[in-house]
Amino acid sequence: MDRRNFLQSTSGAVAGLAMSGALAGAKRAAGRNLANDRITVCVAGVGGRGNGLLHTFADIDAVDLKYVCDIDERILGSRTDALAKSNERVAKRRPEMIKDFRRAIDDKEVDALVLGTPDHWHAIPTILACMAGKDVYTEKPDGHNAIEGRTMVAAAKKHGRIVQLGTQSRSGPHFLKAMEFIRTGQLGRVVLAKAWESSRQGSIPRTPDSEPPKTVDYDMWLGPAPMRPFNRMRFHGNWRWFFDYGTGDLGNDGVHRLDVARWSLETAVAAKGEKPLGMPESVSAGGGKLYFDDAQEWPDTMMVTYNYPGAMLVYEMRIWAPMRIEGEAEGAALFGDQGWMVLGNSGWRAMRPGGEIIAQEKGGSYDRAHVQNFLDCMRSRTKPAADLETIGHPSSLLCHLGNAAWRAGRTLRFDYENYRVIGDDAANQFLTRPEYRKPWVLPRIEDV
Repeated sequence: MDRRNFLQSTSGAVAGLAMSGALAGAKRAAGRNLANDRITVCVAGVGGRGNGLLHTFADIDAVDLKYVCDIDERILGSRTDALAKSNERVAKRRPEMIKDFRRAIDDKEVDALVLGTPDHWHAIPTILACMAGKDVYTEKPDGHNAIEGRTMVAAAKKHGRIVQLGTQSRSGPHFLKAMEFIRTGQLGRVVLAKAWESSRQGSIPRTPDSEPPKTVDYDMWLGPAPMRPFNRMRFHGNWRWFFDYGTGDLGNDGVHRLDVARWSLETAVAAKGEKPLGMPESVSAGGGKLYFDDAQEWPDTMMVTYNYPGAMLVYEMRIWAPMRIEGEAEGAALFGDQGWMVLGNSGWRAMRPGGEIIAQEKGGSYDRAHVQNFLDCMRSRTKPAADLETIGHPSSLLCHLGNAAWRAGRTLRFDYENYRVIGDDAANQFLTRPEYRKPWVLPRIEDV
C-alpha cells in the first residue's frame, strides 16, 4: 500500500483534501533546504506533556507554529489561549486549531509534526508524516508496541526523515559530562547497570462507563485501539495504565531511566575496548498489581532483567513507595570493580567502592536543548541526539520486551532480525496488537 492509498483509506474528517496537494507537499518537504528558512510545525496532543512541547517550540524564534491539534476542543482552546497570552509572537499570528493531525500532514507548508499524544497515537502519525516528507519529534516510548517501533524506524529510513524521541537526557549537559567521565575508565570493568522508578503514583478508582464529553472526538481518540465505552478513568492522564493505550510505567518513566542506564553501560564497555553491547540475549520480568487494588492493568511493582553477553541491566519499579534508591526517586546506576556512579535528573556522582566521591556534576533543565537539537538536525540532516533508529527505538524496545516478558510470564529470547520471540509463538502476541481498528491499520514494513 503506497502513501496515497493509505491516506485515502484513513481519510475520515479530511476526505475532501486534495491528494495532489499532499504529494506536492511531500516532494517539497523532502527536497527543501531549511538552512536559512523558518521551520513550520504542528504540535498534536497538548493535554499533558504536549503542552510543555507546545510552549517550548513556540518560544523558539525560528519556529512558526501553524497548527495546534487535539481531539478535545476544550483543551485545544484553553491551551492555545494560554499560549497566546504568554507569547506575543503567537498572539500576533495565532495558530489554527485542528482536531485531526492529517490536516497538517497534507499542508505543504508544514515541515515537522510534534507529538505529545498518548502512546497508541505515536506510530501512525509518525509513519504518515515520514511518508509525506516531514520530520517528527515524538514523545516516548516510540510506539505502543515493538512492531510499531520497528515500522516507524523503517518509515524514517526509507524517506530520509529526522525523527527525534523525547528522551531528553540525551541532550542534558550533565549527562553528556557523565559519559565523558565514564570514558576515562576510572570505574574499572563494568558489567552491571541498574535503572529504577520509585516516584509514588496514585490509585485509579473503578468508575462506571459514561458518555464522552461533548467536546471530545472519542472515536478519533481511540484510533487503532478497540472500541470500548468511554470511561473518564481510562482517558486524560490515566490512559497510560491500560493495555489498549499505554505501556505502563515501564514505558512512561522507565524508558528514561533505561535509556540512561543503557547509554552508560554501552559507554563503559566501549571505554574498555570491548565488543559493543548490542541488544540483550534474553529478557525476564516479574511483578504485578501488588499494592493498588484498582482499575489499572499494568503492574505497580516490577523487576526486569536484561541479559547481555558479559553484562546485565536491571530495572526496578515500585510506583507506590516514595522511598528513594541511592538517593534518587528515579535514576540509574553503573557498577564497576573500581568504582560506581549514580545518575539522576538533578545530577550525578561517581564514587570509590567505599563511597568517596571522586567526581560529580549538578543537573538542570534540558527540554529546550533537546528541541533545539531536533531543529538543528532538521537543517543539517544529521542524526539527532535521540535518533529513533539508533537510540530511541532500542531503548523503547527494552520497555516493550520487558512488558512482553511480564505478560507472558517467562523469559524471552528475541530474534532482532525478524522481530519474533524465539520458540514462543504465544509470547509473540504481546509484540503487537491482536487487531488494529479500521481505518487505522498499521502499514506493513514494505508499504511505508
